[in-house]
Amino acid sequence: MSKILNLVFGDPNKKVLAELQARVEEINALEPEIEKLSDQDLRAKTDQFKKQIEAGDSLEKILPEAFAVVRETAKRTLGQRHYDVQMMGGVTLHRGSIAEMRTGEGKTLTATAPVYLNALTGKGVHVVTVNDYLAKRDAVWMGQIYHALGLSVGCIQHESGYIYDPDYKLDEGSAEEQGADKERDELGSFKVEMDYLRPVSRKEAYDVDITYGTNNEFGFDYLRDNMVSSLDQMAQRQELHYTIIDEVDSILIDEARTPLIISAPDTAASDQYTRYAQLVRSLSENEDYNIDEKMRTAVLTQEGITKMEKALNVENLYVEGGIQMVHHLEQALRAEVLFKNDKDYVVKDGEIVIVDEFTGRMMEGRRYSEGLHQAIEAKEGVEIKRESRTMATITFQNYFRMYDKLSGMTGTAATEAEEFASIYNLEVTQIPTNRPDQRKDLVDRVYKSELGKFKAVVARIKELQESGQPVLVGTASIDKNEILSDMLSREGIQHNLLNAKNHEQEAEYVAQAGRAGGVTVATNMAGRGVDIKLGGTPKDEAQEKKILEQGGLFVLGTERHESRRIDNQLRGRSARQGDPGTTQFFVSMEDDLMRIFASDRVRGLMDRIGVPDDMPIENKMVTGSIEKSQVRVEGHHFDMRKHVLEYDDVLNKHREVIYKFRREILEKVAVEDPRSLSDNILEMVEDEIESVVFFHTGEGDINPNEIVEVANTILPMTKQMKDELRALADQAVKDKLHLAELRTQIIEKFMEYIGTAYEKLEELFDDREELKKIERAVLLRGVDNLWVEHLDNMTALRTGVGLRGYAQRDPLIEYKKEAFGMFNQLQGAINQEVVNNFFKYAANVGQAKRVSELGKGIFERAGVILQGANKGEGSSSPLSKGGSEGGSGNTGNDRLQSVKKVGRNEPCPCGSGKKYKKCCGA
Repeated sequence: MSKILNLVFGDPNKKVLAELQARVEEINALEPEIEKLSDQDLRAKTDQFKKQIEAGDSLEKILPEAFAVVRETAKRTLGQRHYDVQMMGGVTLHRGSIAEMRTGEGKTLTATAPVYLNALTGKGVHVVTVNDYLAKRDAVWMGQIYHALGLSVGCIQHESGYIYDPDYKLDEGSAEEQGADKERDELGSFKVEMDYLRPVSRKEAYDVDITYGTNNEFGFDYLRDNMVSSLDQMAQRQELHYTIIDEVDSILIDEARTPLIISAPDTAASDQYTRYAQLVRSLSENEDYNIDEKMRTAVLTQEGITKMEKALNVENLYVEGGIQMVHHLEQALRAEVLFKNDKDYVVKDGEIVIVDEFTGRMMEGRRYSEGLHQAIEAKEGVEIKRESRTMATITFQNYFRMYDKLSGMTGTAATEAEEFASIYNLEVTQIPTNRPDQRKDLVDRVYKSELGKFKAVVARIKELQESGQPVLVGTASIDKNEILSDMLSREGIQHNLLNAKNHEQEAEYVAQAGRAGGVTVATNMAGRGVDIKLGGTPKDEAQEKKILEQGGLFVLGTERHESRRIDNQLRGRSARQGDPGTTQFFVSMEDDLMRIFASDRVRGLMDRIGVPDDMPIENKMVTGSIEKSQVRVEGHHFDMRKHVLEYDDVLNKHREVIYKFRREILEKVAVEDPRSLSDNILEMVEDEIESVVFFHTGEGDINPNEIVEVANTILPMTKQMKDELRALADQAVKDKLHLAELRTQIIEKFMEYIGTAYEKLEELFDDREELKKIERAVLLRGVDNLWVEHLDNMTALRTGVGLRGYAQRDPLIEYKKEAFGMFNQLQGAINQEVVNNFFKYAANVGQAKRVSELGKGIFERAGVILQGANKGEGSSSPLSKGGSEGGSGNTGNDRLQSVKKVGRNEPCPCGSGKKYKKCCGA
């Protein structure tokens, strides 16, 4: 369809490239003039650009000159001049789009121009990398350009931060360490020069102009910042301004399947996990349970349920065992039959570490949720960690969509263009290569059996090694990676093995993968971000020439991935910058993709013609069948990610409201006004008493005593104060004609008591800032505790709402309806939590403090207010003394005094048009 549309309307990518080329010509026209500038003059351009921005010039207007300045600075600091296609990529990134650039085209350098341009605003730029190594490397490498132009550069790592400082030097290490550094320098350019990264606080690393880090670090810092108790504990800036994501497809699509979660241990680990793990081992597939590999589910049959009931000595698993027992059993079964060691996870130092299925890297610190991780720990016989409770969570989709401007770069984005457009509103622009592409992508070789395939792979690798042509071999999992390694070793083929178990050598091994006769066997990580140079590093021109004559790097894939994009990433390691190169996939009908998704026609054809196990088929029909399978799987995964996001979008609206309110509290704490938080407390009290009064003076036979009881829960009152409120409440129930006026009188009377209580509280504290801290503590505790509970409730709702599909109701619509009600309840519960605890807690602390100062012992009268509230009559609470003098005493609060003159719901006398309670009376 797209080809037909292109014929009718023209290729849209070509139109974009033509416009980009015109922009590049503007940049090029400035080069002769910029080349004449001294280093100091180039540095001065930064100040000039900032003044232009302050004067109102747009970034688009200064783009040509800014890009020309960056290009010239790169020539002087790195000895590298941006190609025209890199300038095109830079313009694309600046405009908030995705630049698809082939591997080896220099994406890291491409990003420097738009990073510099957007950093001129002073709002901060984040550059996201796929691992910590690249974050450090790029901060040091590209930091030379930014530093020369007067911009600051930082880097965040796990629990640490750094700033690029060319004058910073580490203390000299031992002789062994120096020797190791020298050896690494001789091996290649992959070594990170930590000499130039000065340790700083995390906040300092974010306050610089440009910050490098991984997606996990940025996301977790955002969550942590919304859990702190003061603004100075926050790391990130308030505004997420602009980000460039390297390998954008890996981060925004592959890693977007699982959200970021900050959790804390909940209850003690259950011994039941070990018991269930042992029980499910006795079950047989197709008899006791069925597996759906496409959906990654395992379901007990009736026979399996009966067998489990007998083993657990229960008559009915679902009635006697309850949902908890069923859940544990299901997770134990999934762990046993669907999750495989050295594929989905590895056992490292007695812990289960998840392996990313797309990159092959270990995901340190990440755990499967809902007891699945504990079930795997029981299966492998390692220590079972306690289950956790979610404290904060966000998906990568919703985190990165918070940036004012989002962009990214990768070598493989076109196949996922629809998802980028619909989820992130990102357009994909395919940037041409600097030199003509010489890569040859050979037709797949398809074998009947996996053993026959691996024998053919070993033979082909041996043949290529003997000819001196380097080979990069891609495997789909750790176990296949190690099986192939054993087969190569038995044949005497020297090779480097790279997978999640030895990922520390990733940069070193991949940098050397282009050496003559070199064989590198890697999982899908494939060293993204590390350049494979023919001849290896340091550069060996004679060796490079020999390899070019042999045909360049040969990339051999041992299995097709479910996603074409992952296959294309592996292919992209070959033929960089116009070098020759060849790629080919060896596939068997026993591979997961072929077995689960490929057409049965291909299998039947091979059986009918009697193809031997070790005889390959190279046929376009077979290759076409594989690609169709991949398209179907990609569509399925897209639907799953979109489905997850639709549910998270609901929770995201809740998160935005709560985090905004939380931030407002912290900002008010930071201002000099000691009463900055009082209005929040007063408004909450007023809303609470208003809702109580309206509810208990509505339709039906309502006892006015309930109004008094609720009011006394908020503020312990004297008998006289209670009698006054009760009298007004009685009258409101009986006199329907003047109900509105009487309701207002009840609320105003109680708010007078609250004003007096605040005055008494202030008398208990010498410094009003102390009371302000208590206000902050009560507000934050109310928000945080109930937010965590809300997250649990939302998870439970998400789990259970799917069953409503059986009743022909859309689960998502049902989820949205119930979530709306739950969030309203959350807001009401926060109000209640705060107003029911503030005055009691503050008075306790203040009274204890005063008693302590008088030398009577800190515990002598602590709790007296709560006791008085429980006894009711004759309370000696310092907060209720004002009411004992007739109940109408001075409020000590101008805001509340004015309530007597103007009704709360009357128009404000200032003429704003708002109600008085929302304007001058606020």
